[in-house]
Amino acid sequence: MRRYTILLLTALMLVMAALAGATLPVGADEKNSAVPMQELRAYTTLPAETVTILSETYERENHVRVNFVPLPAKDLIQKVQTESADLILTDSEVLSAAAEMNLLTPYISEINDAVKTNFKDEHDRWIGIWYDPVIFCVNKDYLRTLNEIPDTWNALASARKVRIGITDFLAADASSNLMFQMIGNLGEYETYEILSGIHPKVVQYTKFLSNPVRQAGMGEADISIAVESETLRYMQNNYPLKIIYPSDGTSYILTGIGITKNNLAAAKFADWLLSDDAQLALQKNGFYFISTNPQTLAYKSFAGKNLVLFDDSQKFTTEQRHEFLDRWVKDVRLK
Repeated sequence: MRRYTILLLTALMLVMAALAGATLPVGADEKNSAVPMQELRAYTTLPAETVTILSETYERENHVRVNFVPLPAKDLIQKVQTESADLILTDSEVLSAAAEMNLLTPYISEINDAVKTNFKDEHDRWIGIWYDPVIFCVNKDYLRTLNEIPDTWNALASARKVRIGITDFLAADASSNLMFQMIGNLGEYETYEILSGIHPKVVQYTKFLSNPVRQAGMGEADISIAVESETLRYMQNNYPLKIIYPSDGTSYILTGIGITKNNLAAAKFADWLLSDDAQLALQKNGFYFISTNPQTLAYKSFAGKNLVLFDDSQKFTTEQRHEFLDRWVKDVRLK
């Protein structure tokens, strides 16, 4: 009888211990929920859908809310000058302009130190987090008919019996940026020769970056000049496409972050944007960019390791850019 009593007491103690253990996480959650949510204010030129994914994921994982305010590029710098913000998330051109106006605070970490110098400011006032290159998006059925794949800009311009999809240079920054970086790397004469060779084969100058990819995927174009992110999105939806990286170089849009004042929370968010967690959150929602952090799995699994990028160091004034576009319309598009 005594033995049974001992066993019963032991079992009761184990049950009580288990119940006590089960209540601990609830108490811990209540304690965490009592801690005020830390908040960051951020200005961005990125689409609301993209920054919402980043903000919700970061808040869920780190109990820090990043309140993004979407703005056009022309308004963002003025906003930083007149109203307080913790950080800006935008393209490298806007970041460079903000840095030259002393609106950004340098920050260095072990993570951003691994990023190549061509993806960040030389004084660490901003850091590139991902980029999106322009590529040749090729229909697989068309690819099977070729003896030689056009993998340079000149080869594409001189290719025969090919239908080309492209976004109008006047319609999207990624498209006009291609022309400007081609001029900066190949020179004006060669750039306009290439564009003149491509023009007669263009199916349609579209207004959106996704349409040339759709044209190639549907067989309406054989090769499209497109951004890689849109191409990968269509490939994930089983469109018969293959990516060819121009071996003589290509343009790209670099997205980065700048911290406007000393703020440890903002620096931690910047480091998180350079992590696999941020890339995974984007990819789960159909956004595919190339991480600038070579230590991430996202970068290591990137197929285009030998992608050649144009040198983006030469900058053109707004007036020069208008002149380049006007010349393209007059000497190429309307001929």
